[in-house]
Amino acid sequence: MVTGMISEVLGRKGGNLWSVAPNATVFEAIQLMAEKNVGALLVLEGTGLVGLITERDYTRKVALKGKSSKETKVREITAEKPLTVTQNDTVEHCMRLMTEHRVRHLPVVEEGKVTGIVSIGDLVNWTIRAQSVAITQLEGYISGHYAV
Repeated sequence: MVTGMISEVLGRKGGNLWSVAPNATVFEAIQLMAEKNVGALLVLEGTGLVGLITERDYTRKVALKGKSSKETKVREITAEKPLTVTQNDTVEHCMRLMTEHRVRHLPVVEEGKVTGIVSIGDLVNWTIRAQSVAITQLEGYISGHYAV
């Protein structure tokens, strides 16, 4: 498997971080997700990560339970300690974590500070690009376009 570091994924992805406060309503969080076209938001209290809210959280913990998204606070449906990774973790490691824990987003934290978030889509896109580069290099080597 072609692998790389999460720092490379974040470098390619850019630095936009979308977040919501724990006291915000779920409706406000869903509105922001729709506006920014993302499937998850960091839940921050000040600069500290206190959770993650996803579209899946909304459907399973609000809509299916008959709760009101305009009355339910984000803190009521957010797991307290989200699974996190660092910029030094590998793409392969993060894909394994996502599969084992059945999550689609991982906050990236360095020394207690959130530096990014990666989704399964980010990791798949990175892997496809990395494999494409490797294939191109191998084809060049086999055809004799690259010196040994």
